[in-house]
Amino acid sequence: MAKAHRSDHLAVVQQLLLCCTLVVALAAPATSAASAPAPGPAEAKKVTWDVEYIMWAPDCQQRAMIGINGTFPGPTITARAGDLVSVTVNNKLHTEGVVIHWHGMRQVGTPWADGTASISQCAINPGESFTYEFVADKPGTFFYHGHFGMQRAAGLYGSLIVEATAEQDEPYRKDYDGGELNMLLSDWYHENVYAQAAGLERKDKHFQWIGEPQTILINGRGQYECMLGKVTNYHRGIDRYAKTCVRGKEAKLCRDKDRCLMRSECGPYCPKSQCAPVVFDVEPGKTYRLRIASTTTLSALNLQVEGHSLTVVEADGNPVEPFTVKDIDIYSGESYSVLLTTSQMPTFYRPGAFWISVGVIGRRPKTLPATAVLRYTNSKLQWPSSVPPKTPTWDDIERSKRFTHSIKALKNNDAATPAPPAPKRATRTIVMLNRQILVGEHVKWAINNVSLTLPATPYLGAYFYGLQGSAFDATDEAPSGFPDDYNIRAPPAAKDNDYKARVSDRVYELPDGALVDVVLQNADMLTETVSETHPWHLHGHDFWVMGYGDGRYDAKKDFPKLNTDNPPLRNTVVVFPHGWTVLRFVADNPGAWAFHCHIEPHLHMGMGAVFIEGVDKMQDLNVPGEAMMCGVIRTAAAVHLTPARRQRSTALAPAQAPAPAPAP
Repeated sequence: MAKAHRSDHLAVVQQLLLCCTLVVALAAPATSAASAPAPGPAEAKKVTWDVEYIMWAPDCQQRAMIGINGTFPGPTITARAGDLVSVTVNNKLHTEGVVIHWHGMRQVGTPWADGTASISQCAINPGESFTYEFVADKPGTFFYHGHFGMQRAAGLYGSLIVEATAEQDEPYRKDYDGGELNMLLSDWYHENVYAQAAGLERKDKHFQWIGEPQTILINGRGQYECMLGKVTNYHRGIDRYAKTCVRGKEAKLCRDKDRCLMRSECGPYCPKSQCAPVVFDVEPGKTYRLRIASTTTLSALNLQVEGHSLTVVEADGNPVEPFTVKDIDIYSGESYSVLLTTSQMPTFYRPGAFWISVGVIGRRPKTLPATAVLRYTNSKLQWPSSVPPKTPTWDDIERSKRFTHSIKALKNNDAATPAPPAPKRATRTIVMLNRQILVGEHVKWAINNVSLTLPATPYLGAYFYGLQGSAFDATDEAPSGFPDDYNIRAPPAAKDNDYKARVSDRVYELPDGALVDVVLQNADMLTETVSETHPWHLHGHDFWVMGYGDGRYDAKKDFPKLNTDNPPLRNTVVVFPHGWTVLRFVADNPGAWAFHCHIEPHLHMGMGAVFIEGVDKMQDLNVPGEAMMCGVIRTAAAVHLTPARRQRSTALAPAQAPAPAPAP
């Protein structure tokens, strides 16, 4: 009893000391607004966005969705490496918060601008604004998207293109003379995201999976009621009602004022239709750079251009050793640049217009392929007369592995793709078992039997102000491995008392400069023999993809086989069914960084983790108060600030010591 009394007394004293620290901090002058490293030689890019719900018909069917400045997809941001990008986001959604994640931007020195709700910042409340400022630190093909709830699936995304400076030219720039083409791929559901999320959160037998999307979109456009090209038995095998869009019927539809003018549900051939075909006009005899990024909710995709080869030269903003293929696989969160040469001579059978076909792989397709048109300026016809190419067999995993394994770092290009610290052992190795589980009758995705839930207070703010123990469960770290005898080829046991599933908001703490190896291990889902491909994305970093393998990872056998010569540098990587993937990165970017499956419903169901880096350097960051004023931080401010002080104080001061507060 005496010992317990002393512990309670100690806790009270610690809390009083913490309160005193907060009172002093809150009385201090406000810190400056969000800052970023100085921009390079190019000027700053400043834009203002109104994020709001709009009525749009991306596949000729009108739905409510999230738009930016009244349009979908969001505006393309084009910057030059070294530019300071400044985006002021006005939240006009009325009933929900919003954040924007700049996918592929490492946010060195500006972790609060990463745009992850409850991790790097508070959500921007309805009617409020927040300015993201960050340096576009490297050239490449990127994109941005919402990272609050399932807002990416509601249409909150757009392209982010960073061009190289003359001093920092891309090694393949001299290889194309025809210019650049941009393709942003996505999938689209007719059911709204609230219904999708509600189905995912129901218990046991009432669990409702979101299913396959209705449409694949290219640059925000697709066709749901019909296909642009000829329909074959292949297409009818996906959708028995598949039909070709008929031009003769479009004239009447275009005159339908209610459907076309008022509801924007014009057919694809009506003037200014929101679901009009995407057409890329190109000159013959030229080589073009085709930038491709995928922000799909669920779908893994395959892209091919009829009659043309594709030479892959960039992956996730990093140059790769060029290799030529007839089609590419692209998973959610990935981006590529490919070179395409317009070498076809127009003939009677090939009039100079070609189909670009994008179809689903990795899952049995129930969504028709999307099509766009590559049209030569000397084409004899406006539209291709051929049949769109078929998507490769959806379950040919070995074909997909061959493509993925072909991606290697560019040789003799150390400045653009630095080699990993190898072959020395990592400072920290974290093994992550990806599996589907039941937690309290709810279907969840989990890492090492822990399904991630996020706290009300952003992790970055909790560490910056020394409030870890009050903001989330800081009593221990998230688990770094799983039992040696776990069978990855069997569903989780219904009653496994020794390895009980749970939800948690615990994190991984990484010392500044640590060399970290992460082993992603795939396993059976709740259904026996069923395992899926998962694309994993790391915020705040690029990482080296050290290797892939089948079965269970064995460090003694598999570690010596890892690729230490030319591993590609990526920010998103896939782990194949019943297989493993090893990635390596240096924890040299102080902040709180998400690491998660980029499939939207999987993340919503807990398939993620959080890395906290450089706790000792957190106080060196100039974290803006408006990004952190929620959860326990807001509570502390409300209790300890007088009205006069509250008006002039925009940020708390950082804690003087990195030690966490006592756990509640």
